[in-house]
Amino acid sequence: MTKTGIVKDERFMEHQMGAQHPESPERLEAIYAMLGEPDMKGQFIDVPVRRAEREELLLIHSSDYVDRLAATEGKAHTYLDPDTQTSAGSYEAALLAAGGLCEAVSMVDSGEIDNAFALVRPPGHHAERSRAMGFCLFNNVAIGAGYARERLKLDRLLVVDWDLHHGNGTQHSFEEDPSILYFSTHQYPYYPGTGAFNETGRDEGEGRTVNVPLPVGCGDGEYLGIFEKILRPVALEFNPQMILVSAGFDIYEGDPLGGMQVTPKGFAGLTRSIMEMADACCAGKVVITLEGGYHVQGQRDSVKEVLKELSGISKTSLSDIIDEGDPRILESIIQKVAEVHGRHWKDV
Repeated sequence: MTKTGIVKDERFMEHQMGAQHPESPERLEAIYAMLGEPDMKGQFIDVPVRRAEREELLLIHSSDYVDRLAATEGKAHTYLDPDTQTSAGSYEAALLAAGGLCEAVSMVDSGEIDNAFALVRPPGHHAERSRAMGFCLFNNVAIGAGYARERLKLDRLLVVDWDLHHGNGTQHSFEEDPSILYFSTHQYPYYPGTGAFNETGRDEGEGRTVNVPLPVGCGDGEYLGIFEKILRPVALEFNPQMILVSAGFDIYEGDPLGGMQVTPKGFAGLTRSIMEMADACCAGKVVITLEGGYHVQGQRDSVKEVLKELSGISKTSLSDIIDEGDPRILESIIQKVAEVHGRHWKDV
């Protein structure tokens, strides 16, 4: 069996944005309950959860912004944008989410565990250098990537983002950085409005941002086809030393905020695809962090399938899933990516 670590802590439930807010503690409660079921209990290694250090936060965020979030600690309600607020325990939860992910990255890098899934909240990929937005406080995956680069001295990191929404904060964190490749699939046009094909990075980071905006209705076959036919050749050429994943489960077929059609089997396939790329590039080193996902039961079922792939409990066949996709949609997307990125990546 593969040694799969998980980041979990009841303190993540202390982040609350209101009774009707879709980014609710129930999201994690359902996942944590699933981890205690007979077929899952005892299968995973607990990753120690710690507060992110200020220096780690400052790899991505401004000092003023960190201070602004710290000032919300213990306060019942602080609105940061129309969709994002904090409660008394939010700052602590956000520190633990970022710190727990860094700890998972460190343990995977050292070989203490083979891969990991940070089951944390609040999510992070919309958080900008000096701004909270889209339910996100600290940009967990960006902090994890910055930590791997600065503390662990890794100089090629791949960040894959399959959330329904484009990870504007992650893209902006690294779009001038040639050492970090950001690859995103996302519903488009949709919140936050970024992530067009022609957003490819800037200056030395030109070509290191690969956006694949998608029409409503894409499902298992289309997503996996994109991963196998676009992401795989780019990843193998880039040859990362670790793959980090922003895993948003709002592309699930029943998600109330989304329009995609991915099933739990599809999430298993995406995970297997990434694991195979990691096996070819970086000894299987994959760290996944939870982003969005607002159908509580669907997210619970899908996270379970991801964990089964990571740990080797199951091994999903990719070819059958790809055959389910609409080849016209896939061919159109591949052509558009090739027009933009053909000069950056030889096999696109």
